[in-house]
Amino acid sequence: MTTRIILICVLVFVPFAVHGQTKAPAAPVSDPQAVLAAFDKLVAGIEHANVNEVMSVYWNNPQLNLFNYNGTATKGWEQVRKNRESSYPQIKDVKLDVREKSVYMMGRDGALVTCQWTQMQTYKGTPETATGRMTLVFKRFAQGWKAIHLHSSPDSPDPSRIP
Repeated sequence: MTTRIILICVLVFVPFAVHGQTKAPAAPVSDPQAVLAAFDKLVAGIEHANVNEVMSVYWNNPQLNLFNYNGTATKGWEQVRKNRESSYPQIKDVKLDVREKSVYMMGRDGALVTCQWTQMQTYKGTPETATGRMTLVFKRFAQGWKAIHLHSSPDSPDPSRIP
């Protein structure tokens, strides 16, 4: 009889105790507006041709990976920064029109942003316009949302340029 009482207590009370101790609190749903704010900061940095503004949105890590619109890939935060530092002084009057902007939350710490874009600017004194599509993968870090991957596909790429 004592064994049955102990067994009943174990079967009834232990699941509640274990469940209460092991159940993680529900993960808060991330606010897509915070992701869009990071994306908008990136767009503003591009329009200002401001290296620091743009680079503050990217993950400062050697694993940062950008698929460029000319078919190349740029790897690492330092290389992305060097590319921006060499090209931005030659860019003036940037206008970036972003359309069909969408954010897809992937759990509480990941997000995907897609859009279509038209960029007008003066590069080395010559006006130019490009259009295309872009996908960015964002990850939430302690310091906020950072872009960890970019894939840009222009409608008519210039193979001689790496942005």
